[in-house]
Amino acid sequence: MRLLIAGATGLVGSHALRQALAHPQVTQVVAPTRRALPSHPKLLNPQVDYERLPELAEWWAVQGVICTIGTTMKTAGSRAAFHRVDHDYPLLVAQLAQRHGAQAYAFNSALGADLQSRVFYSRTKGEVERDLLALGYPSLTLVRPGLIGGERVESRPAERVGIALTRWLGPVLPRRYRLVPPEAIAQALLQGVLDGTPGLRLVMPEAMV
Repeated sequence: MRLLIAGATGLVGSHALRQALAHPQVTQVVAPTRRALPSHPKLLNPQVDYERLPELAEWWAVQGVICTIGTTMKTAGSRAAFHRVDHDYPLLVAQLAQRHGAQAYAFNSALGADLQSRVFYSRTKGEVERDLLALGYPSLTLVRPGLIGGERVESRPAERVGIALTRWLGPVLPRRYRLVPPEAIAQALLQGVLDGTPGLRLVMPEAMV
């Protein structure tokens, strides 16, 4: 399989990239990023601006797509900017890859994704799930982790507090609310596109801890 990973420099995306490059079933990984990644014989790394993605680039021709693009309200600076990154970018990647023949798409969503949620973050995730489903991919995997463990490049103080508390309470928490390792999320995303299970597949936190 020729695979595209959008968001390969993030916490989950970097794990997905490493796993994909090491997987014998993956012949090439296309990872469009703003900054260059370390070279690898199986890696094609076009430098792009997600505001100006080259719609006709040949590297869009892949069989499967993993998308781990996401930001925070603090980093984005406004609801509109957050929605642009967390909704519009994943949808655009899905549309462009689909036009070039992609058959499987796996998206890193979130526990609590809900169109009717009063929480803007959860509502945005619900919207992108809805819009991805409407594209009609033969195989769509939605991975919904809860709180993600691991060290991020960007600072997320509130998340660090939540991680510490969740780690302390881990043994007594229901599996759905325990910390989810980023490598487990990456594995679920990768397996989703490699399996290409027809229709919609939801992967919940309890399946990854």
